[in-house]
Amino acid sequence: MALKAGIVGLPNVGKSTLFNAITNSHVEAANYPFATINPNNGIVNVNDKRLDFLSNLFKPKRTIYATCEFFDIAGLVKGASNGEGLGNQFLANIRQCDAIVEVVRCFENNDIIHVENTIDAIRDADIINIELCLSDLQSVSNRLSKIETKAKISKDKQSIYEVDLIKKIQKYLQEGIPLRCSSLSEEDKNFINSNYFLLTNKPLMYVANVSEDDLLDLTKNKNYMALKQYAEKQNCEVLAISCQIESELSQLSATEKEEYLHSLGVEESGLDKLVKATYKLLNLSTFFTVGEDECRAWTFINGMKANECAGIIHTDFKKGFIRAEVYTYDDIVIYKSEQAIKEAGKLKSEGKDYVVKDGDIMFFRFNV
Repeated sequence: MALKAGIVGLPNVGKSTLFNAITNSHVEAANYPFATINPNNGIVNVNDKRLDFLSNLFKPKRTIYATCEFFDIAGLVKGASNGEGLGNQFLANIRQCDAIVEVVRCFENNDIIHVENTIDAIRDADIINIELCLSDLQSVSNRLSKIETKAKISKDKQSIYEVDLIKKIQKYLQEGIPLRCSSLSEEDKNFINSNYFLLTNKPLMYVANVSEDDLLDLTKNKNYMALKQYAEKQNCEVLAISCQIESELSQLSATEKEEYLHSLGVEESGLDKLVKATYKLLNLSTFFTVGEDECRAWTFINGMKANECAGIIHTDFKKGFIRAEVYTYDDIVIYKSEQAIKEAGKLKSEGKDYVVKDGDIMFFRFNV
């Protein structure tokens, strides 16, 4: 279960620089609009110190991290929903993503042009918000034209419900309110998730691209502070990252990277924080399987039960699920071995309805 996050933003805000750092790849990051034409994608490991500890303890033949897939999507400009810039090509590329990571430029640099000529984080965020709302409005309006007549003539309950729902959606979008910020009922939201692929319904977080100096005291950056207030009104998180620093870090060895971070007075890179924040955004957690052959991190949606998590590993595990033997990461840190875990009574046998928790270490018994 690898999450897919689309990195979006106006041209020249640092999207491709951030993407290069994430994947340690070399997509073009040129200083002119629309340098990125096709969405570049890269799959990266989710660094997890817990898995590092387990691997050192069990000494497996291989260690497999959970993964994230990031898409670097071409820059958006005002009027994209009407075909400006790369237009709907940009918008279509976002639809395949589970979440949106919106990079907003919050640094001054006269050598790097801005498509709107000035630095204004709120204006930039508004441009993208409006374009996504307009794109969704076009989608639901097209759908309405197809089913409205059917609802009037046949009096079909499902069609009538959908017409009423679309009219609610249209009202929000016309006012520039993303659907993730709407007060629609759970029934309405579930219907939208199952039947439409609307951009403003996707979870979103902001990355404020700041300078290295601003990282030391973000309160001095007026654009970051304004963006933070803007995001709070949408119940969205803002993560301050210097994309340039992350790009430099990605070129260093593990030891050099650790020394660089130490010199900055931080424990983890902005990219690691970004992955964790994206997990949180999508309501995801991690369970582990361990042994001599393999130690592995698995991604699951919070609230999933033991048999469902077994199915993440293999469908046969879910089909023939008998039970799960479970202990916690915290306990293995204390007791250092599975034998000691058992002797301390910390190994639990759980049925299919057990709700898996972040950090659980699991062994599934099944029979097919």
